[in-house]
Amino acid sequence: MRGVDAQPLPPVRTRTATRLAATRLAVPAGLLAAVAGAFAYVGRVDPNEPGHYPVCPLFRLTGLYCPGCGGLRSAHAVAHGDLMTALHANAAAVLGYTALAALWTVWVVRAARGRPLRLSLGPAHLWALGTLLLVFTVVRNLPFGGWLVP
Repeated sequence: MRGVDAQPLPPVRTRTATRLAATRLAVPAGLLAAVAGAFAYVGRVDPNEPGHYPVCPLFRLTGLYCPGCGGLRSAHAVAHGDLMTALHANAAAVLGYTALAALWTVWVVRAARGRPLRLSLGPAHLWALGTLLLVFTVVRNLPFGGWLVP
């Protein structure tokens, strides 16, 4: 039993541990700030008005939509909370935003626990992603894929 004049128990987390946790979360927090700043800018400067952003070079030269065409309009719609317009502008971009948000969340949780984020994407994963983007690009440029045109 502790006496009246005994020292209090030390806190569970020391300053060093707190500082280490803050250091581990600095990069994810910086990335969040950069992405939030980009979405805030795109949300403020409307890509639907001509002259604010450059035209896609592939679209300008060929008239074909690349997988990124409509990405800024999609981000603008997401920034304004209009999910249906965002999906119409670029469905692949919305899926990418969602996947990156989920990946960022996993990264933060692992960093807070002191564990590194490890992605083990093999060639099969990358080929599958490339194939999906290629199919998306081809379908949005065909007559029956008109609903995917930004």
